[in-house]
Amino acid sequence: MNIIKEAGVSTAAQVSPEDLALINAQSRKELTAQEVFTFCVRLCDNEVDREYDRFPEATLQGLAPLFVGKSGIFDHRWSAREQVGRIYRTELVREEQIRTAAGDPYCYLKGWVYMVRTDSNRDLVAEIEGGIKREVSVGCSVERSICSICGEDLSDRSRCAHVKGRVYNGKLCWAELEGATDAYEWSFVAVPAQREAGVLKGFHGLRELAGQEPRCQKELEQLEREAKAGRRYLENLRRSVVRLGGLAEPALEAPTLERIVQRLEEGELEALKRAYEERLEGLYPGGTQLRYDGPASGSDRGDEMFRI
Repeated sequence: MNIIKEAGVSTAAQVSPEDLALINAQSRKELTAQEVFTFCVRLCDNEVDREYDRFPEATLQGLAPLFVGKSGIFDHRWSAREQVGRIYRTELVREEQIRTAAGDPYCYLKGWVYMVRTDSNRDLVAEIEGGIKREVSVGCSVERSICSICGEDLSDRSRCAHVKGRVYNGKLCWAELEGATDAYEWSFVAVPAQREAGVLKGFHGLRELAGQEPRCQKELEQLEREAKAGRRYLENLRRSVVRLGGLAEPALEAPTLERIVQRLEEGELEALKRAYEERLEGLYPGGTQLRYDGPASGSDRGDEMFRI
């Protein structure tokens, strides 16, 4: 899973001998402290963001070494001409006094970046120091997106039907991004959105691809409309199955039925709905109050005046 995750730029830091040694491990020539400009970026954190995704601390630890040596660019344009800096050190920072929505201590991945001072990047250095270039977004990949409700992979709709951002029995659904596999780059961006860092996050996916190919945009919009209609149909089908199940299986409480149907796909829901309808037909068979097959039995005569 490829993801774009927000970060933020903090104030420039002094270049220590230890930092300079790490910088020179990345460079091809020995650089002096006067030749480089350094600053820090706040990379991924473990809070639930506005897209209802979250990096657990273990994933942040896995990403830490992967970001060392990665280039900074602009707006995720993968071009050598866009390279402006490189991460030479990372550290996982913990703030024990702050608790996340998941209930664990807040932590984030911090990166140290160096740039070689040149005439061409003098304005960029000034903009970073002046707080103009401040928001950055990072690109990385993880193995799994785990549902916070059921613990299944959110991409496997046969096992998990929960939707990020919705509340189930009082619990918010989000994605736990697990298994760091790669870190691509970090980029200066313009639009902030993350709660803490104030930056924007998105996913590499169909929308980004459609933006690169305008002819695909209308097709994507049509697919999104059809997907929305499909989700409405499934929600109505689930509600119908819960209602029928409550009549056919009085011992099953509604919350239990709701949890069951959330794991089922359309075909399974349709089959369960038919089974409940057949069971209810047997429990409450239909009948008529008008008789054409002879006189009523003795047991029925007492109700004769109430018949239509």
